[in-house]
Amino acid sequence: MRSAIVMGAIFALAQLGAILMAWAFLGPEWQAFENPNDPLIPIYYIVAILGFTFAVLYVIKKKREDVVRIVFLGAVAYTIFFVIMIILAGFMYSTYAALLSILVTAVLTYYLVKWPEWYVIDAAGVLMSIGIIGIFGISLGILPVLILLVALAVYDAISVYGTKHMVALADGVTKMKLPILLVIPKKRGYSYIKQKPLMEQLAEGGEREAMFMGLGDIIIPGVLVTSAFNFLPDDAVSGISGNLLVSLGTLIGALAGFALLMRYVLKGSPQAGLPLLNGGAIVGYVLSYVLVYGSLSLGITLPW
Repeated sequence: MRSAIVMGAIFALAQLGAILMAWAFLGPEWQAFENPNDPLIPIYYIVAILGFTFAVLYVIKKKREDVVRIVFLGAVAYTIFFVIMIILAGFMYSTYAALLSILVTAVLTYYLVKWPEWYVIDAAGVLMSIGIIGIFGISLGILPVLILLVALAVYDAISVYGTKHMVALADGVTKMKLPILLVIPKKRGYSYIKQKPLMEQLAEGGEREAMFMGLGDIIIPGVLVTSAFNFLPDDAVSGISGNLLVSLGTLIGALAGFALLMRYVLKGSPQAGLPLLNGGAIVGYVLSYVLVYGSLSLGITLPW
């Protein structure tokens, strides 16, 4: 139970960090898409996810984990540098910010390669989550985000309970010790470096020494949290901005989904996180939007 509470706290921390980043450091110039309300963007994103996932599984099957590791670590290093650079640039000259960002990124990447313990993995994962949530949150309007959350919840359920390729992907990730999982030890003295591959551990049975959550389970519902903050009107309600209230309501809904998810996870079998996490976020968003703005439009802007 303690591990679940810690994981929930980190989940919330990443969402709040992304809101803060969107508010203080990310302007329109950082938007990834020209039209944030384009409903086709989620389709492109899902196709990219499918292609990337099966490419990784193919490379793993061909015993070329070194290629996957290099690509992932390169993407991780770039994302960490990007997040740190944007934050530091708000407090110091850009040259100093760039140099310090390079230094921090180099140190963290070194430990990811040489000593990928759970706390190093988690530190990198939280930084990545904050940055990715922040960028996608300011780049996607409410309608594309809702489409994305529903579609990925369905995909996650199919990939875990149907094809089971997501379990195979998680197994490959634990073998390579890549920072795309959140790892929370259940016992003192746990070492992620010594962690057995997931499939092997499941086959052996017994109590697992740590809890795992894919960064996608943090990032995807978080995009709606930040999108609500970025795109909704900031009309004050009892002295608090309406967009912040709806954003926090969305986060509370996601945490409710997280609590329900943990009831199944603690039983020991792999679970699809996005159906409950995304579902909770959407319910939290709808309820808080109606309560705050008194409208059923849900803040959706049609692209036509």
